[in-house]
Amino acid sequence: MIKNYFNYGTKLLLTALVFINISLSIQAQEIDSTQIWNDQIEQSLEYKTGVIDLKEGNAKLTVPAGFKFLDKDQSIYVLTDLWGNPSDSAVLGMLVPENRSVLDAKGWAFTIYFDEMGYVKDDDADDINYDDLLKEQQKEFEDENPQRLKDGYSTINFIGWASTPFYDKNKKVLHWAKELKFGDDSLSTLNYNLRVLGRKGIFIINAVASLTELNEVKASIDKVITSIDFNEGDKYANFNPDVDNVAAWTIGGLVAGKILAKVGFFAVILKFWKLIALGVVGAGGAFFKFFKRKKDDL
Repeated sequence: MIKNYFNYGTKLLLTALVFINISLSIQAQEIDSTQIWNDQIEQSLEYKTGVIDLKEGNAKLTVPAGFKFLDKDQSIYVLTDLWGNPSDSAVLGMLVPENRSVLDAKGWAFTIYFDEMGYVKDDDADDINYDDLLKEQQKEFEDENPQRLKDGYSTINFIGWASTPFYDKNKKVLHWAKELKFGDDSLSTLNYNLRVLGRKGIFIINAVASLTELNEVKASIDKVITSIDFNEGDKYANFNPDVDNVAAWTIGGLVAGKILAKVGFFAVILKFWKLIALGVVGAGGAFFKFFKRKKDDL
């Protein structure tokens, strides 16, 4: 009787081990398949380095060391088809860390826009109470969430400043960072915002990452700021009050950003790629079903 019980227990254990082995094998195959698919997508992208002509902003971008550049069409593809965001044709390009893929679990990027809003006066830069501005914006996010849900997107909650707004008067660059929560995500999204001021408008450069990449993003800020160079005659110092338009927004208005509310709030890649990296889904049909489901959730 004892011998039969022992044999039964041994068979049960062996069956469990076989099942675990099969499960691990299937998961490994899914991870391999997903990695192959990710590699194929990455290889299809045509990254650029060197000097990029940003005609919309009358400027040039010298791709900073440690980065690679995606043009407008490829950026739309990444932001919309791969990351599951609403289509946005205003984006001019993206700067992606050289050692990262757009599909990496720890992937992040800077998105680049230009807004021809006119010359932004910076007289109020030293007078802004950013604590009060934080409270105002948190309420605005909360008030806008019902409409976002109605439109089929997830809510966005503004948790707080990940980096307090700072205006560099010498370089004419404003930067700040927001900690955002999309829907019920356990991970926070980092929106690190840069505004590079010129004679006729501003470049809007946003880092879309998670808070775990904050230090990495901060370490890149100086390189990214200096990578944008307005053409001669279009620099901030070239402003001519007799002929140039003055923007309706000052420095405080740019941080409040109502006019730019739809720019840069991308659902970060980390929202779902960590699941793929763990082999939750495989390549092929399951891959696209997964994206469709996540898009429906956004």
